[in-house]
Amino acid sequence: MRSELRSRENYARLQIANEYRAKRVPVTPRPIHQVHKIRTPRAARDTTPLGGVWKRGFDILGSLGLLTMLAPFLLLVFLLVRVTSPGPGLFRQPRGGMGGKEFNIYKFRTMAVCEISDITQATRSDPRVTRIGRFLRASSIDELPQLLNVLKGDMSLVGPRPHALVHDKQFEEVDQRYCWRRRARPGITGLAQVSGSRGPTETSEKVRKRVDHDVDYIVSWSLMLDIRILLQTAMLAFRDKNAF
Repeated sequence: MRSELRSRENYARLQIANEYRAKRVPVTPRPIHQVHKIRTPRAARDTTPLGGVWKRGFDILGSLGLLTMLAPFLLLVFLLVRVTSPGPGLFRQPRGGMGGKEFNIYKFRTMAVCEISDITQATRSDPRVTRIGRFLRASSIDELPQLLNVLKGDMSLVGPRPHALVHDKQFEEVDQRYCWRRRARPGITGLAQVSGSRGPTETSEKVRKRVDHDVDYIVSWSLMLDIRILLQTAMLAFRDKNAF
């Protein structure tokens, strides 16, 4: 009698289990860093802008001061770009910003072709680069209009460099930590650029190396680190072999 009851109970449990499986109850997927055992640093999980009011205040004062001081020089470069090759003096292109928000980045035009849709990274001896554009790129002068982006709040003086939107998607597939960069406003310069990781990122190894530096910057940010990176950038302006 007891064995018969146990058999019935076991049969009932089996039926319940089969019915539960048949319902195909959805399972909530785990975050990608848990699936691949990548631990997200607390600094990367924080949703507030990196550096808060201190970093933003430094950016506003720095960009205003530099724009005021460099205004005559910037106007001269703008005019030289206009008269030495056909096309506008400034180049604008959509880039991914803090929190994934899209914005238009400003640069002095350095190429004969400046289509917004042209996202091919420049290479050494690139035929698209104009004569004056080659000097502007080598000296990083072409990046100075981004001081306007900093003043607007789209960028910071120091931070991970912004890439074209299509490159953002490609690089995130290469390194899952790439999305951690969105905690900070993109920078005119960054830790990667003063650590030898400037230039094209045509290989997975170069993408990962740049992400390494960007993550290190986010985790160890301080105002003194920003100042140090700015000073190093100024020292490298005319002798960075990766600038072209």
